[in-house]
Amino acid sequence: MAMDSAPIFGRDVPDAAWRPTADLLAESRLAGFLRATGRPGLEALQARAVDDPAWFWGAAVDDLALDWQRRPLKVLDLSDGPEWARWWSGGAFNYADAATRPRAERDPDGQALAWEGEPGDVRTFTNAELRTAVERAARAFRSLGVGSGDRVGIFLPMLPETVITVLALGMLGAIYTPIFSGYGAPAVAARLVDCEAKLLVTADGFWRRGNPVSLKATADEAVVAAPSVQRVLVVRRLGSSVQEVPWAAGRDVDWQEAMATAAAAEAEPPVVAATTDPETPYMLIYTSGTTGRPKGAVHVHGGFPIKGAQDLAHTFDLRAGDALFWFTDLGWMMGPWAISGSLLLGARLVLYEGAPDFPGPDRIWELAARHGVTHLGLSPTVVRALIPHGTEPVRSHDLSSLRVLGSTGEPWDPDSWWWYFREVGGGRCPVVNYSGGTEVSGGIVGCNLLHPIRPTSFNGPCPGTAADVVGSDGQPLRGEVGELVIRRPQPGQTRGFWNDPDRYVETYWSRHPGIWVHGDWAIVDADGYWYIRGRSDDTLKVAGKRVGPAEVEAAATAHPSVVEAAAIGVPHAVKGETIVVVCTLRTGETDDDDLRAAIGRRVVEDLGKTLRPETIIVVPALPKTRSGKIMRRVIRAAYLGLDPGDLSALDDPTTIDAIRRAGPTTVS
Repeated sequence: MAMDSAPIFGRDVPDAAWRPTADLLAESRLAGFLRATGRPGLEALQARAVDDPAWFWGAAVDDLALDWQRRPLKVLDLSDGPEWARWWSGGAFNYADAATRPRAERDPDGQALAWEGEPGDVRTFTNAELRTAVERAARAFRSLGVGSGDRVGIFLPMLPETVITVLALGMLGAIYTPIFSGYGAPAVAARLVDCEAKLLVTADGFWRRGNPVSLKATADEAVVAAPSVQRVLVVRRLGSSVQEVPWAAGRDVDWQEAMATAAAAEAEPPVVAATTDPETPYMLIYTSGTTGRPKGAVHVHGGFPIKGAQDLAHTFDLRAGDALFWFTDLGWMMGPWAISGSLLLGARLVLYEGAPDFPGPDRIWELAARHGVTHLGLSPTVVRALIPHGTEPVRSHDLSSLRVLGSTGEPWDPDSWWWYFREVGGGRCPVVNYSGGTEVSGGIVGCNLLHPIRPTSFNGPCPGTAADVVGSDGQPLRGEVGELVIRRPQPGQTRGFWNDPDRYVETYWSRHPGIWVHGDWAIVDADGYWYIRGRSDDTLKVAGKRVGPAEVEAAATAHPSVVEAAAIGVPHAVKGETIVVVCTLRTGETDDDDLRAAIGRRVVEDLGKTLRPETIIVVPALPKTRSGKIMRRVIRAAYLGLDPGDLSALDDPTTIDAIRRAGPTTVS
């Protein structure tokens, strides 16, 4: 059908920073999907998706052209309620097979994977080479006793072996647990124990800022506390000799030797991908909450990989032949998301091992240029860390291959967003802001490429996601901050927490019947643009006024001297709670009483006198995860002198010292 761009894409947004080009309006994957479904526009598509999710997801997987082992007879089964929705009944789908076999058969010499180590070493895999490596690894894992349903921990940095391991386990129908490469032994052990892992895949170490980081010693300590682990498969990333690496005879297995043995056996019958019901689990990914032990979100072959691929296709416009690089770790959901999503769509996956500014501040830009990256994903924290190096490191590299910029993990401040848009994207690449989470396999809200994009915003729900913002009564809110929810089930939602179904229902489904409450504050403005205002469990309530920390932080970072800020609430005898802002300053700025007072006045200008911060603290760095999320609960605990709880996700534990020193001896 012909598409009339005026009624479909005709939002009048005078303050938009980016607008879709004629090519995107005609040729993007989302525009093609609208044509295929006969919808007159994106709003009509979303309305139909909310009304009939089975229709939408059936059409979406057809548009993705997924390689089913057996096509489903029924898209959605709600007989056990929305909390336990079942998808693709009667079908069979092995995502790892679908991500590697078809592309190897169609285009064996096309590139599937490019990897770069921090020292500058580069490895690439064609489609055929990746498929061969995955089949070989599957044979090796099978020889080590791994079969369908067995759990395997993956404690690796972003290496080619990481991708190969993930896919090989999927081929066998086994279940992997991705573990952040920066965790200490107790955090690794907790995950291995909870899922009763049979095997752990790790490395001797990896490079970080020019220094070798030992991984094997941490793995060994963790395995001692995880008696279910029978074997440890070790990748020699650093090239260490047997004598240089702690080795447990009979338990530890060398990766290269295991693959060589598997290669010698390739004359035997080939490894055939397990025929898997789409509801078969393939990944347990753990998330840390404010309290309690980490939660193991269960994801299935017909869930997370399909939702991730659909987001990449319809939100990011990732196409066959494109190149996706997202700066992440396997332990964060964006790692598994990038692997399965890019490969299912026929795109090239680009990986990097090290720090974003080593050996020089242009490392990310150099990598993007060298590998022809089309889709670049960086967190706002990474962008803010690179801004002080100036524009020359960016401008010294040809970034003309870039087509889409992505971001996730935290809200943007306007200055950093504009820098990313103008300096990295040249003012031509859309910044696709993307927010959702581990438990939903990707985005709830994003920036589609058929509507204009405002700075720091989301221009709507991810296509097909029945997102809403509601008040305490569960009714829709517009123009006010409320809870971000999903009103209809979708395939990517977790199938519960591992061995803890009651906790899963209590966490997401207990507030409003039949509605997923995600745990984020959000607001939809009068023009239909969405903004995330932080986690709802981080909410500040001062003198009866509720505010998300992101609003306070945005006001503080609007002061020209402030780079980053975190807002926390602390007890107050009169107000109930008062605000403390912890911030970092731009290079060359000096912390003094006048500057802190000016930052406080800047917050008042935006939010009013009621929300004036009680205290402004300047520190060298904010406590964050390695993926860049600010850990407000840790900041609050450090300031108040309380037990900070689980610090396994903290990138640099020393960042809490300055906050502790600044805290009150008693809190009024």
